[in-house]
Amino acid sequence: MTPAERIIVPLDLPDETTAITLLDRLPEVQFWKVGLELFVATGGRILELLKARQKRIFLDLKFHDIPNTMAGACRSATRYGVDLLTVHAAAGQAALQAAQAAAQAEAEAMGITPPRLIAVTILTSLSPTALTTELQVATPLPDYACHLAKLAQQSGLSGVVCSPQEATQLRQTCGDRFLLVCPGVRPSGTATGDQQRSMTPTAARQAGADYLVIGRPITTAPDPAAVFAQIVAELTS
Repeated sequence: MTPAERIIVPLDLPDETTAITLLDRLPEVQFWKVGLELFVATGGRILELLKARQKRIFLDLKFHDIPNTMAGACRSATRYGVDLLTVHAAAGQAALQAAQAAAQAEAEAMGITPPRLIAVTILTSLSPTALTTELQVATPLPDYACHLAKLAQQSGLSGVVCSPQEATQLRQTCGDRFLLVCPGVRPSGTATGDQQRSMTPTAARQAGADYLVIGRPITTAPDPAAVFAQIVAELTS
């Protein structure tokens, strides 16, 4: 996999027109993330548009519900032919197993490649203090993220979404074949925004991240293509 193929750029935008404008400005990007905002605004249209442009798709809807509902949601999402699909690890093992089984069965019935289900561990906007005081999770954040990653692996999922700060521990615990997708990646000198547990692209790769989700430093730059090229060059060196 080339450095450019490891970078996932989020289409965290309010409408289809704005999304198309960004796609046109970043033809070099091969892997795009579609989250809640744009998917709710456009439905499957944005996914069809991305597939027409032969782009890879990370559908980041973070399903978190009872097993039957998560299975149904993953079954429906599989029909879009996306590459990655997120669920919340905190939904529990029964829900994770149901989601994985439903996606696999639907893909087999359609004769398509199933999406790789990856479980969200702890959102990168959450600090250790917030985890303890607001969510009342007494386990230290790195240990809790590791626990959720192991739960996802035991449930048959392909990997997890995690902060790059937890990547080294998760790589050691879950092995080389377990996919680590890391948001909260920020090039040196850029604002972290609402990301509480961030890391530079090079450091994230060295920590064990497979894919780097890099949004606002690229998408809000005056020249997004130049910033993307700079990050690729940094990862190549």
